[in-house]
Amino acid sequence: MTIDYQDICQALFQEARYLDDRQWDEWLACYTDDVTYWMPAWDDDDKLTENPQTEISLMFYADRGGLEDRVFRIRTERSSASMPEPRTSHNVTNVEVLAQRDNEVDVRYNFNTLSHRYKVTDQFFGTVYLTLRKREDRLLISSKKIVLKNDYIRQVLDVYHV
Repeated sequence: MTIDYQDICQALFQEARYLDDRQWDEWLACYTDDVTYWMPAWDDDDKLTENPQTEISLMFYADRGGLEDRVFRIRTERSSASMPEPRTSHNVTNVEVLAQRDNEVDVRYNFNTLSHRYKVTDQFFGTVYLTLRKREDRLLISSKKIVLKNDYIRQVLDVYHV
């Protein structure tokens, strides 16, 4: 089965829009239950950490339950890093298909996110490697690795920053 490039882009753009519009239920619905969501850190030798179980990560959720917990904290104001919620603009570019299997496709893309909070606008940029899995008539994210290129930042990172 070949997965259409337009459908791939649509899935990526839709996830970004849900973050920008703070549509948390719709954003969570973009992910499979067994998703791995990982943002490795850069080590002292300017190399990315390779194992989220044994090395430091900027973010790591082993399944969708971790993302659901994160959204719960944002919604119930139990996240001081998210109060007030920033206004964001996610830009997805350079979408490239790396590999396809029966019902999955591996994708690489670049992102640039602007985040406005407390009258200050911050910028986050990097590269995402993800796997989309075809489920019925949708493409769902089953693995997401976010490589943040400007990791020297002045605040706590959250899912809406990337």
